[in-house]
Amino acid sequence: MPTPSPSEPLPIDERFLRTLEENFPGLRMIAKEESALQRWIGRLLWVITLGGQNAYLEDYTTVFGKTIYTPRSWSKRSPEERYFTLRHEAVHLEQFKRLGKFKMAFLYGIWILPMGLAWGRARLEWEAYAETLRAVAEIKGLEAAASLREHIVKQFVGPAYGWMWPFRRAVEKWFDEELERIRKTTKAS
Repeated sequence: MPTPSPSEPLPIDERFLRTLEENFPGLRMIAKEESALQRWIGRLLWVITLGGQNAYLEDYTTVFGKTIYTPRSWSKRSPEERYFTLRHEAVHLEQFKRLGKFKMAFLYGIWILPMGLAWGRARLEWEAYAETLRAVAEIKGLEAAASLREHIVKQFVGPAYGWMWPFRRAVEKWFDEELERIRKTTKAS
């Protein structure tokens, strides 16, 4: 991305990234393709989801500790899309800060089950996806946030996150309640 001249404001994603760097000293962004571990995780996820998670390196951003691993599609995304993703990942950075690497890895990867009933992962992702919805509502409006319903529900009930919470109605209820909270907060502002 070219560096803006001093008179040009930074794109929204770059401004937010600077805020993250201030709040998380030592923050790094690394392309997943440059990480042998991330490439290995991508292959492992493909195998254990029977090919269901085939976009880990292409489309999914991942946080571990103070490192944000970006997918191949990162540079093709608009500044707004990158901003929405960074808002989501900021929640995971905060979770790592609050819980520590060991507890975060345990909750995300194992508790209750690694796949099919991953209560810890679902709880952590609900928090992050709530932030995604807030970010989209702030920038594009409530209807744009509402339009993400099926996509987000599939993230929970499908192979992308290992069927982390396969109870569609529970995820839909969470989504609707979260959107209502955002709607009330927006009206109160």
